[in-house]
Amino acid sequence: MRSLSCGKARNSLFPVHLILLYLIMGWMLGCERIFHFRRLQGDVLLRRFLGGRCPHHSLLYKELIRLGRSCPDLVNELRMLNQEIIRPCLPSDLILDLDSTVETVYGDQSGAAKGTNPHKPGRKSYHPLLAFEGQTRLHLNTVLRPGNTHSSTDAADFLKQTFSLIGERKVKYDRFDKGFGGEDFYSLWEQKNIGYVGKLKWTQRLAKEVQACRYWTRYVDEDWIIEGISLIYKATSWNKARRVAIIRKAQVFDDGQGRIVFDIDWQYEAIVTNLEWEPIDLWRFYNQRRCMENYIKEAKNGFSIDRVATGDFKANELDLLIKLLAYNLFERFKRDCCEPVHQGYTIARFRLEFFHCAATLIWHGRYVVLKLMKDFASRYVWKRIEPE
Repeated sequence: MRSLSCGKARNSLFPVHLILLYLIMGWMLGCERIFHFRRLQGDVLLRRFLGGRCPHHSLLYKELIRLGRSCPDLVNELRMLNQEIIRPCLPSDLILDLDSTVETVYGDQSGAAKGTNPHKPGRKSYHPLLAFEGQTRLHLNTVLRPGNTHSSTDAADFLKQTFSLIGERKVKYDRFDKGFGGEDFYSLWEQKNIGYVGKLKWTQRLAKEVQACRYWTRYVDEDWIIEGISLIYKATSWNKARRVAIIRKAQVFDDGQGRIVFDIDWQYEAIVTNLEWEPIDLWRFYNQRRCMENYIKEAKNGFSIDRVATGDFKANELDLLIKLLAYNLFERFKRDCCEPVHQGYTIARFRLEFFHCAATLIWHGRYVVLKLMKDFASRYVWKRIEPE
């Protein structure tokens, strides 16, 4: 982090790397907003780590705004730093999961706009685009956008940026919801020979084509009946026809004489793909993408990515990247240092069991010793986690 651009004067009390480290530690320790950092200023352990004192929380606002405006390259440098952190944990074949989320604002922050906001309709918001690796929970890339953008806005450029960050590592599959699509979007995957599986919006035109299909394959015949079929379909915005898998499911009703399924009970889902898998396999593979909602939920509840820090757009994008960097550091910490039973812990549970404990920092025999409280329940687990 010392090699990041936008360095300050040599005699500055808090260099850029210390400001960034302090922000990462604060988000990891449960600060939801920047003014919450004031409760960390007197923490002896943090002060020792930072060289004697902690920055005042008001300085963090100023530094984020200054870095966002005067250091345009810092955002990309943080993206590259993020890749260095997660590279040892990534598998050889990546599964790329795409999604977007809404961050509501309660002021006149620059770049915020009114758009689709399911939680606070009519409120201004940001609409960041995020990419995660589906097997490891790790965050790959993100970009902050105004709230009036669609999910697929600039998605192709975002993917090209993500590919350049990943480098030579191979992306084998991609999964996305029905908010993404379009000829340019699908063509990008096909040109790179990447298998994609994505939800397709259920339209009247698609429904008419599906109604003409008579021979469905039944995969599940229990309390729920699941059937599938595949067809070649060309949407009005596509330049060519593509394979679409249709899954329909219905709950069975038992009237005492037989099992009844009404035509109006069928629930239809459409999946566009370039893979030659069975419809049920495509449907199950896509459903595994729903874990990404948990990743975003962890980033929001645990690292406060939905809490907007400043009124400046560039500073807010920088803050978003720092929070997701803290998210990845926590995920790697669990993999490298923790026991298997703790690797599924959320950051909130980890704080409760390991971070928030009473201790005394003492100097003894020219050494600094951290003495945990005697009745600390996780003392021995903490000792096994502690690096040598």
